[in-house]
Amino acid sequence: MSSENEAAKTSGLMLDYRSHFHAVKRATTEPVWMQWLLIGSTFAFMTVFLLFPLVCVFYEAFVDGVVSFWKAVSSPDTINATKMTLLATCIAVPLNIIFGLAAAWCIGKFQFCGKGVLISLIDVPFAISPIIAGLLFVFLFGFQSAIGRWLFEHDIKLLYATPSVVIVTIFVTFPFVVRELIPVMEAQGTEEEQAARVLGANGWQIFWRVTLPNIKWALLYGVILCNARAMGEFGAAVVVARNSVKTNTLPLHINALYQGYANGSAPFAVATLLATMAILTLVAKTLLEIKIRRTEDNEV
Repeated sequence: MSSENEAAKTSGLMLDYRSHFHAVKRATTEPVWMQWLLIGSTFAFMTVFLLFPLVCVFYEAFVDGVVSFWKAVSSPDTINATKMTLLATCIAVPLNIIFGLAAAWCIGKFQFCGKGVLISLIDVPFAISPIIAGLLFVFLFGFQSAIGRWLFEHDIKLLYATPSVVIVTIFVTFPFVVRELIPVMEAQGTEEEQAARVLGANGWQIFWRVTLPNIKWALLYGVILCNARAMGEFGAAVVVARNSVKTNTLPLHINALYQGYANGSAPFAVATLLATMAILTLVAKTLLEIKIRRTEDNEV
């Protein structure tokens, strides 16, 4: 008799579980028509506003033939703009890595007075327009300021030269790395670092062997975003570069060609270089996300 009661209870529990499971499934699953509508709307939006303009750029780049395309992308001005873009990116990204690691380590691992103020200052490039940032550096290094006059007296040229383009690129991109690292470090806590300290490790050993391996994927993700932002910077750079051939980056050179009513497909041809860099960055970001997902699945 007891076995029959236990079987009945088990059967009742199974029915309750199944009814609960179906209730949860109904509450968290949209109808099929709604799923297709949402997915279709998303793909339609991406096609019209993302894919179609990109296809048009590549089409216009080759509309006058391969010879015209190669002439535009191999011109001295385009080569100088590409070098300036790569130079600014190659300087800004490593410096932002160093700053991002230091700031994230400080904010994520320690408690101190003024922590909220420091986080707010890090977000300043997100809060103000890049053009305003460029104007700030013009006033800072221009002849109307004490710093600018001192630089002029010592024959040091920062404004409207390569250093100013690099400086504004660093300014607009430095939040990306640190903003990716802070949540990860705060979520991990300080237990592992404290354990390493108890075992006799010094600060550098703790950083290289404990902290850095735990944040490597977030760091790489932040580097990719920082790199993409640095290559596409326009607003601040156009103010401090003054559309000079020597200081133009690829975005500025494309704008100069377009505003100068360049004949044929020259602006679009040069734009394909920047678009290709963006696509490669997107591919790297996607591959990194896949790698992170697989790593997390293996750990589980």
